[in-house]
Amino acid sequence: MDATHAESDLAKVFCDIEHLDRPGCLDQWREVFGRPPPKYVSPQFMKRVLIWEHQNRELGGLSVRTERRLQNIALGKAPPTALKPGSHLVREWNGRTYQVEVVDGGFLMDGKMWRSLSAIAKHITGAHWSGPRFFGVQ
Repeated sequence: MDATHAESDLAKVFCDIEHLDRPGCLDQWREVFGRPPPKYVSPQFMKRVLIWEHQNRELGGLSVRTERRLQNIALGKAPPTALKPGSHLVREWNGRTYQVEVVDGGFLMDGKMWRSLSAIAKHITGAHWSGPRFFGVQ
């Protein structure tokens, strides 16, 4: 099957789903997922999920990496933040404002090069800190 034919088939499926009434949505949901939908789900929501599922099955779903990232977000785990050179971090501590620039190979603060944000946080506070947490990037 060529791509154009697959797209027209998908468009027809989407159109058919859009015109379903509530009993039709329930029947289609059971057919696609093998079980009834959760209680009190609106027909509009069911239609969106059905269209999404058909699209994933026909065109491919999310990558394993994306699935894992979404799962971590759902569990409340923040995705790792990639700091890019040129970014600036600002933190106030005990009445003083500290500015850190992200550079290749580390961080620059007050003209001094640092290998990690944690080292900078310890320098500022005198205590062991998670540098990313101290600067609010975690």
